[in-house]
Amino acid sequence: MSAPRSRRLALGVLATGALMTILDGSIVTVAMPAIQRDLRFSPAGLSWVVNAYLIAFGSLLLLAGRLGDLIGRRTMFLGGTALFTAASVLAGVAANSATLVAARFLQGVGSAAATAVSLGILVTLFPDAAGRARAFAVFAFTGAAGAAIGQVAGGLLTDALGWHWIFLINLPIGLATIALAVRTLPADRGLGLAAGADVAGALLVTAGLVLGIYTVVTIERYGATSAHTLGLGALAAALVAGFVVRQATARRPLMPLRLLRSRGVAVANVVQILTVAATFAFQVLVTLYLQQVLGYDATRTGLALLPAAVVIGAVSLGVSARLNARFGERAVLIAGLVLLAAMFALLARVPVDGRYLPDVLPVMLLAGGFGLVLPALTALGMSADRVALGDDRATALTSGFHAAFAVGAGLVVVAVVLAYALLRPRTAERAEAPALVG
Repeated sequence: MSAPRSRRLALGVLATGALMTILDGSIVTVAMPAIQRDLRFSPAGLSWVVNAYLIAFGSLLLLAGRLGDLIGRRTMFLGGTALFTAASVLAGVAANSATLVAARFLQGVGSAAATAVSLGILVTLFPDAAGRARAFAVFAFTGAAGAAIGQVAGGLLTDALGWHWIFLINLPIGLATIALAVRTLPADRGLGLAAGADVAGALLVTAGLVLGIYTVVTIERYGATSAHTLGLGALAAALVAGFVVRQATARRPLMPLRLLRSRGVAVANVVQILTVAATFAFQVLVTLYLQQVLGYDATRTGLALLPAAVVIGAVSLGVSARLNARFGERAVLIAGLVLLAAMFALLARVPVDGRYLPDVLPVMLLAGGFGLVLPALTALGMSADRVALGDDRATALTSGFHAAFAVGAGLVVVAVVLAYALLRPRTAERAEAPALVG
């Protein structure tokens, strides 16, 4: 097997693993009403089908990244993918709400483990700038189009076979990914557990994020100004602040604060937070509009979102790398953000009696802006020059990944807020739904 072909296969493995976990975050959306009816979730309990996954995923990214450094990224990717696959089977055969929520939490753990090391493996595979740009484009497609593809697949599987198959479909994909990963991903020994990790920092950020997310999703129950909400919110903020202080003093910090000296990296990560929050809002709000306003079923909703996946894929895989090389990531980023602003402007005027061709399809086409924005942000966000600060190349790259994972953890907080606020069943279903059974 030639080296270039081996790298392409390895990239395919990493992209497939990422796609599987990203799909799982969106594929559930269109199946929520069916899951609620079958497992007798209450409206509040139903939100935990999303929240359990996001809490585990977001809070464990930083720790998973460091463990990948210690035991080897390949080992971490294989273990995370295996756990995610097994948890998917458990979710698919779940006969009650408690089992499904537990399985979703385990899926989040596995997804965090695999995702946290994927970029590190990718950069090792593609050390040259041109190859890395193309690989970033593939990953951008995976992230941006994966959400839309997940909703298409979710609609088709839910209507044709039942909601269980949105999880069971991960079994053959996961097994194939593991088998190919064993053959194609480069072996690495890792630093060894003796090298140590910032356990205190990991505990602080994990506890802070979990507590913060729990506080947000229980606001409806306790009230925004209750002692419960304010007290837990203050404790969560204190834990996160403690993590920041710890990173300034720890010998081996999870996220060295000096990375923030790079204005380009700091700004790119802030823009990425806003962009991914917008991505999540796009997929959720458009789905709710199509189903709850225009009356689309799950299959029709998925097909209506298909043009967005196609145009994002065409832009991110077909032209983004060439545009970045010719005009620079900054110019391409700004152009993509302008397209996304136009997309949301159109969404802001969709009518109650909207029609697909004049009111929805233009939105789907302008979603191609995600295909421009995300590859540019990935390149800009990974541009920290820690080598110039005295670190070796491996340490510099790893620290850059840790910064990206920290941003990802912050994104999950935004995602949970949106999920809790917006993923609600229809009024009639809410009135008829019995209490949470588990």
